[in-house]
Amino acid sequence: MKQTKDYEIDLGALAHNAAEQAEEFVRKVWEASWKVCHYRNLPKWLQDNDFLHRYHRPPLPSFGACFRSIFRMHTETGNIWTHLLGCIAFIGVSIYFLTRPSFELPAQEKIIFGAFFGGAIICLFFSFAFHTLSCHSVEVGRLFSKLDYCGIALLIMGSFVPWLYYGFYCHYQPKVIYLSVVCVLGCLSIIVSLFDKFSEPNLRPLRAGVFMSFGLSGIVPAIHYSLMEGWFSQISQATLGWLILMGILYIIGAMFYALRVPERWFPGKFDLWGQSHQIFHVFVIAAAFVHYHGISEMAMYRVTVGECEVPHPPIDF
Repeated sequence: MKQTKDYEIDLGALAHNAAEQAEEFVRKVWEASWKVCHYRNLPKWLQDNDFLHRYHRPPLPSFGACFRSIFRMHTETGNIWTHLLGCIAFIGVSIYFLTRPSFELPAQEKIIFGAFFGGAIICLFFSFAFHTLSCHSVEVGRLFSKLDYCGIALLIMGSFVPWLYYGFYCHYQPKVIYLSVVCVLGCLSIIVSLFDKFSEPNLRPLRAGVFMSFGLSGIVPAIHYSLMEGWFSQISQATLGWLILMGILYIIGAMFYALRVPERWFPGKFDLWGQSHQIFHVFVIAAAFVHYHGISEMAMYRVTVGECEVPHPPIDF
């Protein structure tokens, strides 16, 4: 009797293992042979841009399948590769910059530039991760969507640090005030990004507006800096020119993202390439490199000028 029970248990275990192996086999075959689908065939949580009709990834509930989809053609391919390559480029630039000998580049300057490099790398990496894993599941997509928005806030915060540091290099009080305000606004942007509703497709203009407002808050210190240095001085023209160009690139990119053009005008024609989100990514990378060049010019000017002038006390007679 006992042998019969043991035999039945063994058969049950074998059947269970066989079922698991068959299920794993079917899952691997399906993951290897999945096909892109039309927007209308996507589950609700994957329906983000109804102007992109075809070439969508179906749900891929496996991290391996999601990462392998990097090398397949679908609506997210351009979004993945633009920020993946941008992230790699910034990692390379930051390694070159931060490993310079200390007699060429003091540690304090490396820390200031490190804030910008860190914000840029985190932003681009989170964006790459989100576009890669957004089709995994509702929970994973929502998590990395929040990380993506937090990365944008960190990029804006990191971009403010070097130019406020060098722009107000000899003016301690306004520098501390502006850096404190930037930190507060950045934290508020991150808190807003953590709400589930913030990532809903119909709130796309709100998302663009939040980050544009955060970036445009830099107009106040920019005007202060220009008045302090002189509107037509050489340093003001050089640094403000790059700063203005960076702002223009960010704003244009955000407008493409919010308005969903050109696919809004030609639905189904930009499913693979040339869609608004890809254009937004390109503008973000271009703006980040423009900003890097601008703050490098500011740092070079500060190194050339030297220490701040100490005002002489009045002479008593």
